[in-house]
Amino acid sequence: MKKTALLATFTLCGFSVWASTQVSDSVAPEATSQVVTKKAVMTNKYMVAAAHPEAVKAGYEVLKRGGTAVDAMVAVQTVLGLVEPQSSGIGGGGFVVYFDAESKQLTTFDGRETAPLAARPELFQDKNGKPLKFFDAVVGGRSVATPGTVKLLEAMHQQYGKEKWSELFVPAINLATDGFTVSERMAASIARDQKYLARYPETKQYFMDKNGAPLQEGHLLENGAYANTLKAIAEGGADAFYYGEIAKAIVNKVNSVEDNPGVLALEDFATYKVIERDVVCAPYHQYEVCGMGPPSSGALTVGQTLGMLEHFDIAAMGPYSAKAWQIIGDASRLAFADRGRYIADTDYVPMPSGLLDQDYLKQRAELITEGKALSQVSAGMPRWEQSIAQADDQSIELPSTTHIVIADQYGNVLSKTSTVENGFGSRLMSNGFILNNELTDFSFASHSNGYPIANRVEPGKRPRSSMAPTIVMKEGKPYMAIGSPGGSQIIGYVLKTLIAHIDWKLDIQQAIDYPNMVNRFGTFDIEINTTATDLISELEKMGFETNVRDLNSGLHGIVFEESQMIGGADPRREGIVLGD
Repeated sequence: MKKTALLATFTLCGFSVWASTQVSDSVAPEATSQVVTKKAVMTNKYMVAAAHPEAVKAGYEVLKRGGTAVDAMVAVQTVLGLVEPQSSGIGGGGFVVYFDAESKQLTTFDGRETAPLAARPELFQDKNGKPLKFFDAVVGGRSVATPGTVKLLEAMHQQYGKEKWSELFVPAINLATDGFTVSERMAASIARDQKYLARYPETKQYFMDKNGAPLQEGHLLENGAYANTLKAIAEGGADAFYYGEIAKAIVNKVNSVEDNPGVLALEDFATYKVIERDVVCAPYHQYEVCGMGPPSSGALTVGQTLGMLEHFDIAAMGPYSAKAWQIIGDASRLAFADRGRYIADTDYVPMPSGLLDQDYLKQRAELITEGKALSQVSAGMPRWEQSIAQADDQSIELPSTTHIVIADQYGNVLSKTSTVENGFGSRLMSNGFILNNELTDFSFASHSNGYPIANRVEPGKRPRSSMAPTIVMKEGKPYMAIGSPGGSQIIGYVLKTLIAHIDWKLDIQQAIDYPNMVNRFGTFDIEINTTATDLISELEKMGFETNVRDLNSGLHGIVFEESQMIGGADPRREGIVLGD
């Protein structure tokens, strides 16, 4: 059996992917000219795909010795927090979509960070009530929410784990103690973010050399503080993180920052809970596309877009049809309009019950004219149980996230998207790990034209997310697990991959490789250095504005066909697939 993803040059249906691992999470990199892709990996027992080889190896070893998908997830996530600190870690949070083979049921786990109980709607406004600039809000303690990752790992392990909890931390502890090699991507991220990383002594000392220069690729980096933190959690469980010295140190760091202090408190740690929520599923052809509901907008927005696309023959148009992409783009815009108006943490605000109603999506699809872009888009009027007036969201989402897919030998499957929000989160470190800036996923404005914004800051609330961990079901069984980082572009990345595989019959690796094209708010973002740029002229004639740019997805996916698993990893990042 193949056990590694191989590199090769590849041209797909007229589209060639130009990509490099040298990217930044917080600032788009310059264009590169290296043609890179990966080949699909085929196995029949178990499989793991994630954004860094060391993390994948750790998960693979767990699966190899008989561990479950959730056991492997703990090992993978704790290593990612060390080797990919710009993207995720135990100072952040995430969502998991999980298929339990024993019960044959899908469920989801909400490990999203929460707003401090002292947070108020004006948290990201100046003294005149105007929204702060993004990085004025992000960098420092003001943006830090209560982390959810450690509780998420423990809650799932208690239900679905097989291996001893403490053993799952050994790979990350050993790497942190002995040192790991700084990757090309991590080095590039540090270099591009050095202005903010150098602001605080702990991040400067960790990410810069003795001369104050950003760490270079190949540098052996040790992290004894992180190793000690993991040892404490391995021995004491999540309580070691949420009570005692680790929580005290985080709260002290967040609140003592002179230039931008936060409002996090020990009470926020003590009251944090992981929530198991019902899965959100949308039909698409013969499949059920299932994912995470609010506070994530991922499953609903992907589901709405697919529901509109059901009314067009996208498959017949083919993978390099400008008309197909015009329809996809307009459907996505309509879904994003609903997302901006209605979707938020439903533990705090009501939401329409009819966002995925087939009749409603048919009405929305009828607004789309083949060959002509919509001149304007606004939120629709789906069915409510009890409607309220709301204003459109004004949040800003910049990407720094990671995605993991795992299938074990027992038939369990998980899709996990994990994040610290922006690249290197708040730029604050405590106990050897980065602290998130998740609060900036809330709308900075709380009202607009006299109407409340659903995704406004409120005490204890979970900020709306675009994370879209997805498991596609067919005849009651998992058919596909997929997901990506990328801020609000996550939805477009996942959507593209689903369409490329389901409608255009590309294999999972080809579907991941396929150039990214995303339309959220009217302008069509086109992936730089791909032949997707060949569609620009036709799209502009249809009425779209276009923007050629880096679209740094980090898609990882598994397709289940008969007794075989086929896995793919995004060539735009440094992840791999391993299986047996």
